[in-house]
Amino acid sequence: MAQMTMIQAITDAMRTELGNDENVLVFGEDVGYYGGVFRATEGLQDEFGEDRVFDTPLAESGINGMAIGLALTGYRPVPEIQFFGFVFETMDAIAGQMARYRYRSGGTQSMPITIRSPFGGGVNTPELHADSLEGTMAQMPGLKVVIPSNPYDAKGLLIQSIRDNDPVIFLEHMKLYRSFREEVPEEDYTVELGKASVKREGSDVTLIGYGAIVHTALKAAEQLEEKGVSAEVIDLRTVSPVDYDTIIESVKKTNRAVVLQEAQKQAGIASNVVAEIQERAILHLEAPVLRVTAPDTLYPFTQAESVWLPDHTSIIEKVESVMNF
Repeated sequence: MAQMTMIQAITDAMRTELGNDENVLVFGEDVGYYGGVFRATEGLQDEFGEDRVFDTPLAESGINGMAIGLALTGYRPVPEIQFFGFVFETMDAIAGQMARYRYRSGGTQSMPITIRSPFGGGVNTPELHADSLEGTMAQMPGLKVVIPSNPYDAKGLLIQSIRDNDPVIFLEHMKLYRSFREEVPEEDYTVELGKASVKREGSDVTLIGYGAIVHTALKAAEQLEEKGVSAEVIDLRTVSPVDYDTIIESVKKTNRAVVLQEAQKQAGIASNVVAEIQERAILHLEAPVLRVTAPDTLYPFTQAESVWLPDHTSIIEKVESVMNF
């Protein structure tokens, strides 16, 4: 075991798969010589050469168009979108091509592409850099959308994503890159895609989230414990497909749920989880399923970021509402 930050765990995952499979290629804007804007690919070009870890022009549509061609000729591309707010430049490649290719080819062609990209607020980035667009991706059948909340999961999920034969959108919350360390195996291991993790056991209410807000939920759960409320915290890890079995099992135990996301309320994941809970477990609920989200506005400039993002007090308020319903 080694103590790693999340960015180190992500680098280690790519190093592992570059070493395991000569068909794995890593490329994107500044990922080669400079090791990427966050140094996620630092040292990989020196280790594996310019033919396997290389820079591209500043053209997201070209990056992912090339990834499709490489995938069709036997490679496992791992392209990087430098910030996920730039994804709109390459939506045709992702939604019009990658996501549809297995269906279009009658199951004869695979798209083993893992698109890595940073996203998320709390780090004072310029406009477009922090947007949470995972809901847009999760609406597209044919894509898997993975969002780790810690170094251990990040390495195991990324290795599994690179080995998957379907396209994966692998989103990395910038606030988590270097915020803490934890023990991560130095050897090869995987974490199953589409499987949630119960981060904290509880009996009174289920808190469901992903990415950085999982840590906000854990902080809220600690403070709720002092008030006599036992909160269970579930980390989705994969937001498409969602592990509803784990969610429903928890809700049947606690009879209350609050769903959390950093994205705006209208932006996808939380709404669908709420709907599924109420379709599958309504007779077990003792209160409406509530949401903690950002407001339905554009992501604000940095001066207003801390006010706009949901925090642990927002979670506590919603939990108190469902407990007192």
